[in-house]
Amino acid sequence: MVAVGIVLLPQERWASARRKWRAVEEWGFDHAWTYDHLAWRTLVDEPWFATVPLLAAAAAVTERIGLGTWVASPNFRHPVPFAKDVLGLDDVSNGRFLLGLGAGGEGFDASVTGDPPTRGERTRRFEEFVGLLDELLTHPVTSHQGTFYRADEARMIPGTVARPRTPFVVAANGPRTMALAARYGQGWATYGPAYATEDLPDDPAAAQEQWWAGLATMVGQLDAVEAAHRPAGQPPLRRYLSLDGAPVYSMTSFDLVTEGIERAAALGFADVVVHWPRAEGIYAGKESVLEALVDDLPRLQTL
Repeated sequence: MVAVGIVLLPQERWASARRKWRAVEEWGFDHAWTYDHLAWRTLVDEPWFATVPLLAAAAAVTERIGLGTWVASPNFRHPVPFAKDVLGLDDVSNGRFLLGLGAGGEGFDASVTGDPPTRGERTRRFEEFVGLLDELLTHPVTSHQGTFYRADEARMIPGTVARPRTPFVVAANGPRTMALAARYGQGWATYGPAYATEDLPDDPAAAQEQWWAGLATMVGQLDAVEAAHRPAGQPPLRRYLSLDGAPVYSMTSFDLVTEGIERAAALGFADVVVHWPRAEGIYAGKESVLEALVDDLPRLQTL
């Protein structure tokens, strides 16, 4: 069985966005996500709203679907106040919140509040961030003194509705962060392999095939890391794939998005995520493709 989710970028005022979040549930998607940034890449000067209130509002107008961050990072968040936000989102959603977590990139978010860390510091910071979030969300009172963060008798009462805590979906493309996902995560998230434009074939179909081959290699790497680092007795990681990490955006055509979901399922992904198509630029696509995908969801979800 494959669960299909969709990302709605936080660009619209709630009066408009509300309709879309409700529609996602009514159409039969399994989960819905939004990005957790202060501003983002080519959209840095476009409207961009805060993540936590948006997801709280989405939780209030839905009843069934999972709601998540794709993904939150330490770039501008401290584990203690963020754990309180997680606690609140878990409560409003009645345990439906999914906490997508990533190390954070090198873009706007990394420098807006000060000097960005080095890549090595970013990975070490992420490890401490995830470990401390896990401790905070599984204990009523937590004290911690680490390299990057401190907590002095931080309270998280009454705890989460979800047990033993809100599920972590950890984004990871390398062995070190994959090991972190295996240790703490209930899920592993990936955009697949990242290639520079000049490293991809000019032919879109060939570029897609290169991406899929790289993704299969990553899946094999995760298999090995999970076998080595997954705590005994824990269920296997759920595997989440964003189809829009591929060179051609998923909502370009119906055949492309359905083939992508089918191929992801064959590689062992239990969850596949697409983006609500934008009119142009990043994640450009067609609303007609989204409508056709909705019609085909019942079949795809049985894969």
